[in-house]
This record gives sequence, C-alpha cells and structure tokens, in this order.
Amino acid sequence: METICWKVDEDEQLQNHPYIIKAAKYLSHGKTVAFPTETVYGLGADATDEQAVQAIFDAKGRPADNPLIVHVGSRDVVEQYVTHISAKAQQLIEAFWPGALTIILPSKGGLASNVTAGLTTVGVRMPDHPVALALLQEAAIPVAAPSANSSGKPSPTSHEHVLQDLNSKINGVVDGGQTGVGVESTVIDCTLDVPMILRPGGVTQTQIEAVIGAVNLAPSLVKGDDAPRSPGMKYKHYAPDCPIWVVSGGSHHMREIIEQQQSEGMRVGLMVSDERAEELDLATDLSLGSRDNLTEVTRRLYHTLRKVDTLQYDVVLAESFSKAEIGEALMNRLEKAATKII
Repeated sequence: METICWKVDEDEQLQNHPYIIKAAKYLSHGKTVAFPTETVYGLGADATDEQAVQAIFDAKGRPADNPLIVHVGSRDVVEQYVTHISAKAQQLIEAFWPGALTIILPSKGGLASNVTAGLTTVGVRMPDHPVALALLQEAAIPVAAPSANSSGKPSPTSHEHVLQDLNSKINGVVDGGQTGVGVESTVIDCTLDVPMILRPGGVTQTQIEAVIGAVNLAPSLVKGDDAPRSPGMKYKHYAPDCPIWVVSGGSHHMREIIEQQQSEGMRVGLMVSDERAEELDLATDLSLGSRDNLTEVTRRLYHTLRKVDTLQYDVVLAESFSKAEIGEALMNRLEKAATKII
C-alpha cells in the first residue's frame, strides 16, 4: 500500500482546498488518513464503517478492546450518535469545543461496534485545528481517530513521526506541520452523576472544575480495568525501545544513579529540564526545556521520546516534574513510558 502525503498549510484557504477534498474522499470511501490536530496526529477512518475502523487497528497493532475517540467537525453531528447530552456535558462543550477535551456520552448506536469496543458509551471531541476541522467538515462523517502511531510507541507530533511508524500501512497523511499541545486530549466521563476524568490531557482539571464544579479523577491512570472506558487506561504507551527511568528527588539523587550506572559500563542519557542539566553540570541531547514552562515541556515530550531511539544509550534517566495543572498529563505520559520509577 502506498501512503500518499498531502501538504496543507493551516494558513491557506482551506475551504475547497484540493488536498482537503482528496483526503476527505479517502475517508468517505473507507480509507485510512492521518491528520493533524492541536494535540497529536490522529489516524482517521469512517466511524460508521466497521471494515474501515478495523484498518486502524490493523495498521497500529492496537488491541481490539481499546475504544476509539470519534472526531466531529460540528456539534450537530454529536446528537446523531448519542442518546443524551447532560447539562454538565453541554457546559463543557460550550466552554472547550473545539479543543482538547473528549467527552464520554451514552451511545445511541449507528457507529461501528469496534469503535466503542462493545461499550454503551462513546467518546467524542471536536479538534481545535483548522486543517482537522476543514477535513472533518468536508468529509461530513464522524471520524474515529486514535493517535497515528504504532500501538505502544510515542504519539506523533509531526507527519514525519506518522510515516516512521505507519508508512505503507495507511492510505494517506495530511501534513499540517507540528502539533501544538503535544499530548492527547483530556477524557472526561459525563455519563456519571459526578463526571470523572479518565485521562489527563490538554484541558486541566482546574479548568474543567471552573466550569462545572468538582469532578473525580480515575483511581488509576496507568493500570486500567478489564474493560477500559477510555483510550490510554489499560495498556502501556509512549515507550521507546530504550529503557526510561523516571527519577524523583533532586539532582543529588540523579547524580548517584548516573554514577552507579556508568560504573557498570552503561551509557546514560538524560531527558531533563535545562535547570536540571545545569545543576548536574552535564550536557544533554534530550533537553525538555525549562521546568518553569511545563506547557513547553509537555509539547516537547513525545518528540524527545522518539529521539531516544535514534541515540545509542543503554538507559535514559528522566526528570520527574510537578503534577500541577498540565503537569498531570505530562507525568501521566512519562510514567507510562517508563520502565522504572525510582
């Protein structure tokens, strides 16, 4: 299978753009197309076509019991596939759509059964990216779209990352440049009396609670139940082939680990903030930026995780960051990528 790449600049006139039209036709004809969102690149297929959706699972090597998020280009589409939108869910839609928030709602049916993994609910979001919205609106169908990477590997934040994993396994990719947020959307279950965040992401708990009041956080965001209600709850994700050790504590603790590993002949890499590298007085080719700007650290995380496997390290030590605000999503992804947390 040849993977076709269409270059589309988000600053272009996107309505009636020839490449947007071509990519939309691919989707409406049951083919798989990767495209940029504000979070990461997604791998899309017609969410009403079971065979098309199966092609997503096949390309990614994704477990069949891991549900998919449905992306829409307008709010009106949601009502066709859910039985009810609660008042709190409506408030979240008004506040954060388009944006990095996936809302789990009761399914009405009409979607392919492999989208929901047999659940009675479905996760829906409207991405805040001009290329994604133009594509979804042109296709005029609900599009199932997990991250466009091989299952378990770091999510893609550029079309090059998509092709590293999926070239010749998918039909097309829309190159819309680098993504902004850098981690996937927040997932919140609004079928419960008190909504529950199942996956932290680009919209923080504080932002959500400012709109609808108190919400619960899923007891475990690393190890899920037998039937995960959200993508990212059950399986290990985001991991390069090289072992990643997340190191808590300060520079003294990390220095001890570096020296111990080096004494055993290990080549040690450092995935740390600029400040930590300065404290250690060591250079790093895996810098995450300043720890004073966790939004930027989060945006750079997946790119840096992918860079790990281009280097010849035996182990990479990663700095542990604050879990406040966007740091909750950052550390959720980093801990899932980790071989060890020490």
